[in-house]
Amino acid sequence: MRYIRYACIAVFAIALIAVALANRGPVTLKLLPDEIAGLFAVAPTVQLPLFLVIFGGILTGLLVGFIWEWMREYAVRAENARNAREVRRLEREVKRLKSEKHEGQDEVLALLDEAS
Repeated sequence: MRYIRYACIAVFAIALIAVALANRGPVTLKLLPDEIAGLFAVAPTVQLPLFLVIFGGILTGLLVGFIWEWMREYAVRAENARNAREVRRLEREVKRLKSEKHEGQDEVLALLDEAS
């Protein structure tokens, strides 16, 4: 299984390198459209290789998706935490009730009574 994982990682790395080599040409990224940049007399631009723009877009999409999913699952995580607290409370109550039931009895007899 380990070799299959390494093979998949190698294929993925080769594909990423091929995309990067095929898209080395510089592109200009503008923060604002020309019409709006003319109004503010500011035209922030940056020149990057196309593969950096592609990979940056993929990483940004993944990050937004992870954050969105984490926020969506908040209700499920909160419900699981409430259930875990309730289970711990009930386990403590069962332990307390068992100790009250067997109070004053011999330990061996209490264990035998509990097992049956």
